[in-house]
Amino acid sequence: MTRLVHDRYCDEIALQTDLLRSVVTSGADLSATVPTCPDWSLEQLVRHVGRSLRWVELLVRTRAEEDIPEERVPGGDGPRAEGDPAALGAWLAESAQMLVRALRAAGPDAKVWGWAGIPDAGFWARRMTHEITVHRADAALAARLPYEVAPEVAADAIDEWLEIVAFVQRTAPEDAARELRGPGLGIHLHATDAGPEADAEWLIELTETGIVWRRGHEKATVALRGPLTAVLLAFYRRLDLDDPRIEVLGDRELLEFWLERATFG
Repeated sequence: MTRLVHDRYCDEIALQTDLLRSVVTSGADLSATVPTCPDWSLEQLVRHVGRSLRWVELLVRTRAEEDIPEERVPGGDGPRAEGDPAALGAWLAESAQMLVRALRAAGPDAKVWGWAGIPDAGFWARRMTHEITVHRADAALAARLPYEVAPEVAADAIDEWLEIVAFVQRTAPEDAARELRGPGLGIHLHATDAGPEADAEWLIELTETGIVWRRGHEKATVALRGPLTAVLLAFYRRLDLDDPRIEVLGDRELLEFWLERATFG
C-alpha cells in the first residue's frame, strides 16, 4: 500500500473544503442537528472544521514543537454572526487556503509536533485530508445531499484509521481500544466496486498484543462488504450496519464490538 503524495493531500484538503463549503451555501439549515455528530448543529460542525484547519496551519507555519491551545489560534472562532452561510463559507475557504499554503511551503518532512508520534507536516496533510473528508460526509448527511469520495482517498482514510487505532492501543492503555484483542478473531473489509488496482480489501486481526492488519482478500470472523464509500462510512460509524448499501457476513457482534471501541478516545 502506498500513501498519497504530499501535493495530492494538499489538493484534497482544498477540494474537500470546497465541497463542504458548497453544502454550507446550498441553502441547508445551519441549525439542523448533524445525525452522526448529534452534539453539533451543521454550523457548529463547520466551525469545528474551520477552527481545526487554522489550528493546524499555525502548528505547521510556526514549526511548533508542542501543542498549541486552540484558544490561541487567530480567527479560530469564525465569523461573529451566526446563521450567515456566506460569511461562514468564506471563512472556511480562507482557513483551507491558509493551511494548504503552509503545508506546501513546509513540505512533508518539516518537523512539526503531532499527536500520533509522527512529528512532521506530512502527518498533518494526511490527517486533515481525512478529517475534512469524513466531516463532509457528516454535513452531507445532515443536509440530505449525496456524498462520494475518490477511491484512493477512501482507501487511504481506512488505512489511516487502522494506524490510529493501533497507535492508541500502544500508547493509551486506558482507552476502549485496549479491548480490541483476542486470538483467532478477524474483520474483513471488502469494497465491491473497486478494481484490483485499488487493492481495496483489508484483513484486521485482533491478537493478544493488539491489532495487526494488511490489505488483501482473506477469510475472517466477519466481513463488511459494499461500495468503497459505503464501507468507509460504516467503518467510521457514519452509516448504520443495516443500511442496504452494505452487507455484513458472519459474526456481526464482533464488528459492532469493534465499532464501539475503535474511536479517537
